[in-house]
Amino acid sequence: MKKYVTLGEVCRINMGQSPDSSTYNKNGEGIPFYQGNADFGEMYPITRHWCTIPTKVVEKGDILVSVRAPIGALNIATEHCCIGRGLAAITVNSDMVSRNYIWYLLKSKVSMLQSLGTGSTFKAINKNVLNELCFQLSSLTEQDKISMTLKKVDLIIRNCTEILGGLDLLIKSQFVEMFGDPIDNPNGWNVKPLKELSSLITNGNTPKGGSENYIDNGVTFLRSQNIWRNKIDLSDVVYIDEITHRKMQKSSVRYKDILITKTGRVNTENSSLGRAALFLGKDGTANINGHVYLVRLNNSVVPEYVVTILTGEAYRKYIRKVCVGGIDKRQINLDQVEDFPIILPPIEQQNQFADFVKTIDKSKLAVKKTLEKAETLKKTLMQEYFG
Repeated sequence: MKKYVTLGEVCRINMGQSPDSSTYNKNGEGIPFYQGNADFGEMYPITRHWCTIPTKVVEKGDILVSVRAPIGALNIATEHCCIGRGLAAITVNSDMVSRNYIWYLLKSKVSMLQSLGTGSTFKAINKNVLNELCFQLSSLTEQDKISMTLKKVDLIIRNCTEILGGLDLLIKSQFVEMFGDPIDNPNGWNVKPLKELSSLITNGNTPKGGSENYIDNGVTFLRSQNIWRNKIDLSDVVYIDEITHRKMQKSSVRYKDILITKTGRVNTENSSLGRAALFLGKDGTANINGHVYLVRLNNSVVPEYVVTILTGEAYRKYIRKVCVGGIDKRQINLDQVEDFPIILPPIEQQNQFADFVKTIDKSKLAVKKTLEKAETLKKTLMQEYFG
């Protein structure tokens, strides 16, 4: 007979509470203090602050859950530490559940937890939401079996991700070896503004009515969340109809157009401002909204070469310097994009670099296929195990 329990019945849930600001520091005095999701790493938190008079303390091995904007992110405490009100800590009752099993359970419930968030400015969940999270309780043996299976799939995903990261670094290293820093320009290449190398630089439009124009299938409508560093992510893509698309012909995307995000944040590792990617789809099969720029290069420069410049670390720093707006969310104006300085080595060297990129991309394609299969398998298993 299936047995169902709530998280509060098998775990102790400790909601964070921020100590007085006068008690924390950056000098290593006291114990580590984690305020929220901003302190999270891939699996373990990154210590930026310490606290001398902690209010809520958790122990090594506790699962840390972000309970406000964004809800549901997870890390594991690596030592005795203090948590602020953006986090909750979950201590498992090891006689009933394993930590790894609860980790994957919570991973499977992120969307549900987010839907239960309340608040006008920042969505948040309270202790009751976590306490009342209901799930089927398997035997410890079965929990371990489930956790081990998911860990093996996670290992494949992590290995593929690391390989792809290594191949990206190889491209960047080859670029620097051939051309040097594109901003400092130590080789003294000629420099031209992007507008002199382009036949079109424009931004898209958001159709009147916004999301009411989206349909289940049609012309791909790319938004800033779809544009990453030299990658177009279609996992959260929306579509518009042909009539709307034809009204926006100026921003209809062609093969090897470069797309650049116009607005976003600059204070995170994956800063959403100024991300650029090469569109490799067919002409006229996609359009862009008002938060994305389209750059169509002329024949004087190689697209693979230019997009590598725009996605490099040197250009990330440059964009942070020239962008405008508030402290958090900022933007790049059209005239700034038009004036982006591009170093111009001989076209033969640009083509040589593009050939190198194509060779690496072939290797990346095989790894991406393995990664996609592993990610699909994980989704299937998570649904099977946790519903």
